[in-house]
Amino acid sequence: MRWLTNVRLPQAKRCSHGAQQLWRVGVDADGTISAVEPLPAGSVAAGIDWSGDWLSPAGVDLQINGGLGLAFPELTQADLPRLEELLETLWADGVEAICPTLVTCAVAPLRQALAVLAEARERHRPGRCQLLGAHLEGPFLEPSRRGAHPEAHLCAPSLEALAERIGGFEADIDLVTLAPELAGAAELIDALRSQGIVVSLGHSAANESQAEAAFAAGVGMVTHALNAMADMHRRAPGPVAAACLRDDVALGLIADGVHVAPSMALLLQRLAPGRLVLVSDALAPYGLADGEHRWDERVLLVHKGTCRLADGTLAGVTLPLLEGARRLAGWGCPAGQAIAAATLTPRQVLGDHRPAAEMLLGIPITETLRWHQDSSGLNWQRAAAAQKAAP
Repeated sequence: MRWLTNVRLPQAKRCSHGAQQLWRVGVDADGTISAVEPLPAGSVAAGIDWSGDWLSPAGVDLQINGGLGLAFPELTQADLPRLEELLETLWADGVEAICPTLVTCAVAPLRQALAVLAEARERHRPGRCQLLGAHLEGPFLEPSRRGAHPEAHLCAPSLEALAERIGGFEADIDLVTLAPELAGAAELIDALRSQGIVVSLGHSAANESQAEAAFAAGVGMVTHALNAMADMHRRAPGPVAAACLRDDVALGLIADGVHVAPSMALLLQRLAPGRLVLVSDALAPYGLADGEHRWDERVLLVHKGTCRLADGTLAGVTLPLLEGARRLAGWGCPAGQAIAAATLTPRQVLGDHRPAAEMLLGIPITETLRWHQDSSGLNWQRAAAAQKAAP
């Protein structure tokens, strides 16, 4: 057994000893983490000294729309090689798994994309990001809050419309974003939850009371909080305030500093430190240079990682998921909580509520991340170098 000492673990929530607790991590001869033990205050342990750096699982992105020129709703069988290349790119960017996000589109391409993703999932191998169940962002959205979603393919919520889109693919869906205030949405929420699918409030005109009712009915997340929904107003708190007042609703956040101002992102983190979930919301130009790109039949303009339609509508980003954690920490969020928002809380949304120490057990050290914070900010690398023996 080789030991790493003076290691910190990310924590989603504040606690009395949080940032000060140090751990030692045992790595067996096969390079697998087999022990994670707290170090008593003031103790000294032999091993490779990490000097307070953080160890975490790799990132999980619950909202990513494509990359390397691929838009997930447009996938065909011929795209499988490039999709696999994208999964390798994501792995290199520190992302272990994604919920491939299918924005509002016609029924036929949606079902075709689900079939292609199912085949790609079966072809997974080491060194590639895993494909989790898809995230359906739409089509059951409020038209006035549709953002960049094409209005022609929005649909009123109904069990029939849901079956038409995902019938036979229910096991391939992990997350659905909808506007819960729409007529018929309550029945969809019940049906989706009965199938173990997480439901998220998004692209919604819900007020505080409507959001409260949705959360009570089992809606467990807010999709890109503060975007495509009402802001928090002193006399109209809206859905984000309703979510912050609960302890069972996660808040998705695009931490690029454009979708949500840094001060507001930091405020959300302080209001709900254990429930913030960083998402990239990356679009097809992820991994490509800034400039003009195609998005279905529309033009997408990318500048410094921000994507807009030709009319100026904010559409998404091309920034990696872990860049959001770096930026959040740079704005003032405790580093351990910023790391958790990209690595731990996404897993919690999907049902894994183990603490970081338990999540790390059994993982090859090469698949984990080492985070270091200094005057240049918060940075990460694969923890492979930690396999080397201590001098």
